[in-house]
Amino acid sequence: MRKQLVVMVKEPRPGRVKSRLGRESSGGIGIVRAAWWFRHQTRALLRRIRDPRWDVVLAVAPDHEGLASRVWPEDLPRAAQGPGDLGDRMGRLFRTLPPGPVVIIGADIPGVTRAHVARAFNALGDHDAVFGPAPDGGYWLIGLKRTHAVPKSLFDNVRWSSEHALADTIAGIPGLNHAFIDTLEDVDTAEDLNRLRP
Repeated sequence: MRKQLVVMVKEPRPGRVKSRLGRESSGGIGIVRAAWWFRHQTRALLRRIRDPRWDVVLAVAPDHEGLASRVWPEDLPRAAQGPGDLGDRMGRLFRTLPPGPVVIIGADIPGVTRAHVARAFNALGDHDAVFGPAPDGGYWLIGLKRTHAVPKSLFDNVRWSSEHALADTIAGIPGLNHAFIDTLEDVDTAEDLNRLRP
């Protein structure tokens, strides 16, 4: 069974991606620059993480526009994210992708490398689930071995975009053992972007 790395992406249209990064009223970089940043960050990420050890799948939104988009590499398979909150969309991917280990990441984490992804899949050798924590209490990576049915409680009552997101998600997988890999930061604000620049 092939390992699958899923990257969650949105069409990089001004005002539709990285809205907090673009919000000039709170010190953001502007909606056009934020969309440009997301598009180029995602392209660089996709170049870095391709590896013969796993298949890369793009989970696209909005569904119709993302499936037909010319922005993303044409050779990568795509899956529609579908409706609902982040938990609904990730849960659907975990339940519907072909058999085998699945790791899901966002596209807005500049520090992700093939080594991080390999560590996540290696952790699934001995664990049912793996997380890449973020410093704010959330996470930038989640993976499931999927040798058992995906728990119905996965992502129930998760307080997204809060310091409780990781703890809430772990509470939704009782009975599954889990591991942690590297802590990395995502980019939500101009402050995040400035801090991560070399």
